[in-house]
Amino acid sequence: MKNDKFSHIDSGNNPAMVNVSDKHVTVRTATARSTVQLTEEIMSGLEQGEIHSKKGPVFQTAIIAGTMAAKKTGELIPLCHPIGLDGCDFTINVKGLEVEIECTATIAAKTGVEMEALTGASLAALTIYDMCKALSHNIVIKETRLIAKTGGKKDFRYDG
Repeated sequence: MKNDKFSHIDSGNNPAMVNVSDKHVTVRTATARSTVQLTEEIMSGLEQGEIHSKKGPVFQTAIIAGTMAAKKTGELIPLCHPIGLDGCDFTINVKGLEVEIECTATIAAKTGVEMEALTGASLAALTIYDMCKALSHNIVIKETRLIAKTGGKKDFRYDG
């Protein structure tokens, strides 16, 4: 009996990549956000929208790491389709002690890019942690979530 609730389960109840061969190519976008809470000590190094560490510019490095991760999502998540992204953009906003990282992935394809956006935002957050941990281990990656997606069966926008 096929499990109709999960798309990655086949008729034999085994894990399976979703077959997208019958789908139409559409432009698809997804935006994900990761929130990192830093300490006052770390944030005291914020100058002109960037934290400079011994390892280099923190936010710029996080954007590069996030982009690299988004491009490798199909290699990291077992049943995720390997796709070539058409675009991967980041914004980083500082709000008090919190850093909000948004990753927007775009592609014209038969499958969505939610996992790529989530992976990009997540790895950017982990990179911020890595680059700042010498100053404090009291860093919290609070939340990673999908903010919006377009294309495919239905659009989505987080209302919170």
